[in-house]
Amino acid sequence: MILQRLSELYDRLTDDERYRLAPFGYSSQRIGFRVVIGPNGALHGFEDMRVEIDGRLRPRELVVPGGDKPSGKVTENSAPSKVHLLRNDLPFILGLKVEEGSEGKMLMPSPMEYEAFREKHLAVEAAVADPAFSAVCRFLQTWNPTHGLAHAELLEFASLQGVFQVLGAEEHVHDRSAVRAWWDANRTKWIGEEAADPVACLVTGLTAPAARTHPPVKGVRGGNTTGCSIVGFNEMAFESYGRKQSFNAPVSDRVAFKYVTALNALLDGPERRRHCITLGNQDAPLTIAFWTEQPTLFEDVFAMVLRSGSDALTRAESENDGEAEDAEGDLAADEAQDEGVRKRLEVFLDAIREGTERCSDLGEDPRRTRFYLLGLAPNAARIAVRFFFTATLAELLENLRRHHRDIAVVRRPPSEKFRGDPEFPPTWLLLDQTCPRAGVKADRKKIPPVLAGPLLTAILTGSRYPEGLYGAVIRRIHADRIVNYPRACIIKGHLNRNFRKEVTMALDPERKDPAYRIGRLFAALEKTQKDALGENLSATIRDRFFGAASATPGPVFPRLLRTYQHHLSKLEGGRKVMRERLVQEILDPLEGFPAHLNLTEQGLFALGYYHQTQNFYTPREQTPADA
Repeated sequence: MILQRLSELYDRLTDDERYRLAPFGYSSQRIGFRVVIGPNGALHGFEDMRVEIDGRLRPRELVVPGGDKPSGKVTENSAPSKVHLLRNDLPFILGLKVEEGSEGKMLMPSPMEYEAFREKHLAVEAAVADPAFSAVCRFLQTWNPTHGLAHAELLEFASLQGVFQVLGAEEHVHDRSAVRAWWDANRTKWIGEEAADPVACLVTGLTAPAARTHPPVKGVRGGNTTGCSIVGFNEMAFESYGRKQSFNAPVSDRVAFKYVTALNALLDGPERRRHCITLGNQDAPLTIAFWTEQPTLFEDVFAMVLRSGSDALTRAESENDGEAEDAEGDLAADEAQDEGVRKRLEVFLDAIREGTERCSDLGEDPRRTRFYLLGLAPNAARIAVRFFFTATLAELLENLRRHHRDIAVVRRPPSEKFRGDPEFPPTWLLLDQTCPRAGVKADRKKIPPVLAGPLLTAILTGSRYPEGLYGAVIRRIHADRIVNYPRACIIKGHLNRNFRKEVTMALDPERKDPAYRIGRLFAALEKTQKDALGENLSATIRDRFFGAASATPGPVFPRLLRTYQHHLSKLEGGRKVMRERLVQEILDPLEGFPAHLNLTEQGLFALGYYHQTQNFYTPREQTPADA
């Protein structure tokens, strides 16, 4: 199912110039420099092809013959298999490597790789029969790696790939029609593989040569930088019926190329910010790719909403969105300034608010158009598929609406110093509530690794929220005594969806649950202390007693009520009367304080505390109606 949908996606993206997909037998590679030669093969110079993005020089993406070279250490026997047609890294293309010496980095000859590169090209010169290719061969015959020691600028290209260009030509040598025609006819001979016997492809059902190994998948955060396998067999224990490597699950070489190229376009291509995000633990992140079966408005804005929630309309994505190391930098601010994108965002957010009633505003047929979401995690040199989710856009919008309805709680109003809580909190913000903070940032290395996938699955499918999320948030509240907006959202969502408690969005004065009432009471006692002694206390009753009061209220609240009487005596006039009435109204239905509260009741306590606190600090004319 996954490979089939990705193969279909390749056919869709091929016609879209934004993705710059390579045709079969080619790949998109990052090229950093080119060797410019004359028509007779004489060296003209070396040109830096990198472009400046976000203040840093980055290689250019070019479509070149072949794929990635095999991994592993270069030896005399393996060097020929690592030679690419008319492009390679510095040791192969010029016979130079960079080593650290006593005076810093220096160029050193690397003849073994260069000889393999030269001999392989000279062997096919007559067959290619192209004057530009012959010029490269003349250069390779006359160039000596020691010549490069005089070119200190080559130190800049130590880890980059290079290509060839004839002086005065607009195209690179590998782009010439004669070179491409030869490559298309002789690709398998160049890479040293014999065409496999035709088999029935498991993806298409058609008979075609099977791929011996599948190309590497790149862009999975935390995975091998050279790429990982999503399909492969590298041990005898995984083989059966005498079939080795990927012949255990035969997929045609063309389909293997298509599905990997399409997936790499989502994860590591120029449009990756529209199709890919990362979530969860910093050391074991979950990489999520998504697409629709045809171009849709949804595909344009879903990533922005998933990263920034409703704040995608009003602000740039913060570095806390899990994408701070993205090579393209933070583009959300520019995206949100584009009027067309803003309008699409508004339509999409309206559809989340109102559900299927606004589906027609999306401009397609959401009840027929399907959406796909693939969760991937690194696992040594392989990729683990955490989940694969598919639904119609209408089903997905309804589940998103249900999620935001389940977690919706009263928000703090905006002020001069605070822009207000987001109506739709992004997923990363919810996950951040499970870990301690390192300064002003969440320490994402402490996020439980198993939470990101189940949480996103619950949001998109309408299933139960992961129990570990709720437990982790309750533990964090006990540790730092903070019940903020995103934590209240998580608690309310679990109470409503998992525990069927039907908690309202804002303060519910009629709710009789003892846990909810004593949570409200704790907020009232804290507010009385602040009103009596001032807001800038070194430690409030919340700092001293919140954990104990929410877990074992029986022995704690009698003491707090005695302290409350002392604080109340310092209030004057109507404020004192109003506070006495409130505390009495909260206490009236209670027959006593429970000896202890279970995990569900501790959530009700925290939510009662949050509701009552927000009610104190919300101006009367802005107090939300009970939901």
